[in-house]
Amino acid sequence: MSETRSGTGGSGASAPTVLRMILGRRLQERRQDANVSLDTAAKALRVTSLTIRRLEKAEVALKPLYVEKLLETYGADRQEIDEFVGMADKANEPGWWHPYRDVLPNWFSAYVSLESGAKTLRTYEPQYVTGLLQTHDYAKAILRGGFPNDSEEDLDRRINLRLRRQSLLERPDAPTLWVVLEEAVLHRVVGGPEVMRAQIERLLEVSELEHVSVDVVPFAAGAHTGACAPFTYFRFEEPELPDIVYSEILSAAVYLDQRSDVVTHLEAHNRMSLLTSSAESRALLNQMRKEYS
Repeated sequence: MSETRSGTGGSGASAPTVLRMILGRRLQERRQDANVSLDTAAKALRVTSLTIRRLEKAEVALKPLYVEKLLETYGADRQEIDEFVGMADKANEPGWWHPYRDVLPNWFSAYVSLESGAKTLRTYEPQYVTGLLQTHDYAKAILRGGFPNDSEEDLDRRINLRLRRQSLLERPDAPTLWVVLEEAVLHRVVGGPEVMRAQIERLLEVSELEHVSVDVVPFAAGAHTGACAPFTYFRFEEPELPDIVYSEILSAAVYLDQRSDVVTHLEAHNRMSLLTSSAESRALLNQMRKEYS
């Protein structure tokens, strides 16, 4: 189901962690395996069926007492209940990004959680270098432009959050990252020539990593299927989680997990990657680096 999230940071419920999403799915599967209806599960907790749906979709925290009562209703044994309650306690712990909630929109908190737990990320960016590959100065220029009323302290916190996200590429179990950029990204002068040169050098550096690919679609490719809004595709190792696509507008985002939506974006990413090659992309990056020298 497609779900739109909007609003700004600082208030409201925190975004679910990936573990909470997994456990929500497992709760749903356990209920269905036991042939227990939503209404029956709701009566066991003395809540509405909507609350059960929200628990299964990880839209609310998994209260241990609720989890225990539901699993008893589904016929689970004590060992299974204790193990699940222990995982639920862990799932309710705030993500590492929680201290940045004052500068992190609620609808983007879910993105950071998905990004942290994904095994594969595919990104299309028509305007800017993707956040996971931005240098400090490039990120600062982007964020200053996007949040012109921020104090220096808030701006620094946004930059720190963005740079801290990049640490996932250095993990032993780092995800595979496949970035497709439009050539326009390299011509948009963000922060000045020196900043752009350093940013392009960063792209050249990370593109040599085994788990990172950077493709640049040249202007010569003309109109193509992916010439649209930026998006990110997530794939997870855990079978409970479906592939998810994220796309955003100025003040909101949409998370898509319907198979048809996901496949459409995945095929678009595949087609765009065929419009260039690793060698051609590196040649274009080197050419633009010289132009900013």
